[in-house]
Parts: sequence; C-alpha cells; structure tokens
Amino acid sequence: MPSQLFFTRFLNHLMAGPVDRAMALLHLTPAYAQAPINNTVAMGLLVFLLVLAYFVAIRLTLSVESPGPVQHIAEMTHEFVSNSGEQIIGHGYERFTNYLTVLLLYILICNLIGLLMPWFESPTENVTAPMGFALVTFVYYHYHGIRANGAGYIKQFLGPVWWLYPLLFPIEIISHLARIMSLTVRLYANIFAGDLLILAFFSLIPIGIPVLFIGLHFGVDIIQAYVFFLLASIYLSMAVAHEH
Repeated sequence: MPSQLFFTRFLNHLMAGPVDRAMALLHLTPAYAQAPINNTVAMGLLVFLLVLAYFVAIRLTLSVESPGPVQHIAEMTHEFVSNSGEQIIGHGYERFTNYLTVLLLYILICNLIGLLMPWFESPTENVTAPMGFALVTFVYYHYHGIRANGAGYIKQFLGPVWWLYPLLFPIEIISHLARIMSLTVRLYANIFAGDLLILAFFSLIPIGIPVLFIGLHFGVDIIQAYVFFLLASIYLSMAVAHEH
C-alpha cells in the first residue's frame, strides 16, 4: 500500500466503505480496498474545502464601511480576473468571471499547498489533477462556443474557403485535442520538476541553497497558475468569437 498523508488516512478511515460501494456500482475495483482514496484525491478535496471556506468567509464578512483583509483580497482577485477577461474575451466576459476566478484560485492553492505546508503535497504534482483541469476547461469553452454561435461554431474548424474543409477540419480537431495535453503537461511537468528539485537539494545540501529553490518554486507555482488561467481565457475568447 502506498504511503498516505494524515488527511488521506483520515478520509479513508471515514469513507473507505462508501467509496468502495460507489466504485462497485460503476464496476470499478480500487487497488486497495482499505484505502480507495489516494493522496491526490484527498488533497484535491482539501483544496476544494479551502476554496469553499474562502468564499464563505467573503460572504460573511462583506462590509461597505469597514472591509476586512479577506474582502480586500477578494476585491483584488475579482478586479484582476475582470480586467483580464475584458482584455482577452471582450464583450460578455462577465459570464465567465466566476469560472475563471475559481479555476485560478483552485490551481494556485493546489500548486502552493505542498510547498507552504510540508505535511501536505501538491495535487498538481500528479498528472491526473492537471488533466482534470484541462478536460473541464476543454468541455467548458466548447460548450460556450456552441452556446454563443450555435451550429455556426463548426465554421471555426473549417477554414476560410470550402475546398480546404477536408484538410483543415481534421487538423483543427487534432489541434484542439492537443490543447488538453498541452495544458496538462505544462502544469504537471513544472510542479513535479520543482518538487523533485527541492527534494534532491534538501537531500544533498539541507541548509541554505534549497531555500533559493523554494523561492524559485514559489514563483513558478504562481506563474503556472496564471498561465493556465490565461490560456483558458484565450480559448474561451476564440470559442465565443462570432464569425463576420
């Protein structure tokens, strides 16, 4: 059985039976019946609870006269996402603000939780978490592309002239599917490599130098969350653009 974090052991102790039964209904068999929840799923759930608590705290502490620090952070985040959405997506960006805000915060916390809290690990250092973000984003922007353009959305896959349709259509399909791999590998590889590098230097030189790599990794975590957010915004802007 693989090693489990404290929170993972807690979840398995609490929920192993129901999870096993739920998986059985889907004709799935966990590798370890006593521990069907792995560290990645447990950390993903923990980050979800943290993000949920953050929004609940914002709702409970909203104040016009004396805004607190949580509200200040929320306002700065909303302003950043709104400005980015307006610049990238343009008219109608408001309906995507909620998704993009949650996406940015969730990935950011997933990246940082293992670095700032050594007794946890980052879900994004396992490829399944970035792939999940990429798949949800892929479905989300195509859904809104069809919603905005109807049947005309297919024109984005066909090119400017009819006689190129047979050539460009499969190329466009492949390029859109490749976006899933691109989003997944970019996020996963950077977080995994950073964690591995810090572990290697702590093993070799436990004092001094690893702190520099922790600072570097902290910056990389923030940048990668932003890059994912930025690409999701760009894909959305392309999907909902109207052909003229």
